[in-house]
Amino acid sequence: MEESALKFVTILVAAGRGTRAGGGLPKQWRDLAGRRVADWTLAAFAETGPVVVVLHPDDIDIPLPDSVHRVLGGAIRSLSVKCGLTKAWELGATHVLIHDIARPCVTPAVIAGVTSALADGAIAAAPGLPVSDALWTSDGETITGTRDRGGLFRAQTPQGFEIGPIAAAHDGFEGEAADDVEVARSAALPVTLTEGDEDNIKITHPADFDRAARILRARAQSGASKDPSTMDIRLGNGYDVHAFCDGDHVILCGIKVPHDRALLGHSDADVGMHAITDAIYGALAEGDIGRHFPPSDPQWKGAESHIFLDHAVQLATRKGFAVSNIDCTLICEAPKIGPHAGAMQAELARITGIEVSRISVKATTSERLGFTGRKEGIAAIATATLVSA
Repeated sequence: MEESALKFVTILVAAGRGTRAGGGLPKQWRDLAGRRVADWTLAAFAETGPVVVVLHPDDIDIPLPDSVHRVLGGAIRSLSVKCGLTKAWELGATHVLIHDIARPCVTPAVIAGVTSALADGAIAAAPGLPVSDALWTSDGETITGTRDRGGLFRAQTPQGFEIGPIAAAHDGFEGEAADDVEVARSAALPVTLTEGDEDNIKITHPADFDRAARILRARAQSGASKDPSTMDIRLGNGYDVHAFCDGDHVILCGIKVPHDRALLGHSDADVGMHAITDAIYGALAEGDIGRHFPPSDPQWKGAESHIFLDHAVQLATRKGFAVSNIDCTLICEAPKIGPHAGAMQAELARITGIEVSRISVKATTSERLGFTGRKEGIAAIATATLVSA
């Protein structure tokens, strides 16, 4: 089959509950470096073609991009994959990539290794890493023996297949399988081994969230060191203003700051976060907060502004960009910003998933001129830099 005739559909298996990861919510919907685990994974496959997400019945209405195809999963993983394969058939797939949604750090190189093998004629292909550690057996308390590690590999995803053979293999498979390579081999399908990546970890235990966050943040920041001739660099600016009203505190860049007034607004009136959000939307040529969260919509009344900023960051990710740095200036006579600037930077870092060292929050006055000089409100200006990821 000619490469141009290939149509890849990605199946993201997301029907599990992930209880070993802790945290209450299923791991795929938990926060990771400022957005959900699933959002990072979806962004990784944004350029490979249609995406099918196989969901648990409790999650069928969970927010996902409009382009995603939702299907209900089964009681076990292999049944969920079959549900995804059925949808992929409907979408006209010639080949499928089956990926654990809890592997958010998968790289373009790992994905390309699988798709290239399939384009070269392989029926099935999957990434793996050679086992480098010594292997032991144990009775649970003591070491009882060793095993030869020669020829052993650690399995990863995405695992790619020509859709007809893998669908037939699943139809003839009974019981549960560790992965789809096991299903393929049960039907005697040859599976080409492609190169895996140490960073392509599967989030399984609570500590895996911290490791995955470090990997993703390091990647976002490394974008600034790439060859500029191969990058798309975007700058955006934002401006916002809110008047004072009765109250005893203001919310600025996600931090509650004591003050003898509050800020008036349809949401929580976080003037700093609004300016930053508009800067990201501006860099993407996606308008402003009002386009995405109309003030005429009552559901956003009193909303916390991190919802808006998180949406802007997720939109950037889906469009293939990472936020490289943020600079925000708050313009007011009072309250004093300096004592709270560090906490504001930390909160913005948590939401956006970038390092604190790439976020600036500072303040200035207008020398008692204008509405800010008359202490009638607070203004904010912000700049955001996006780089192609």
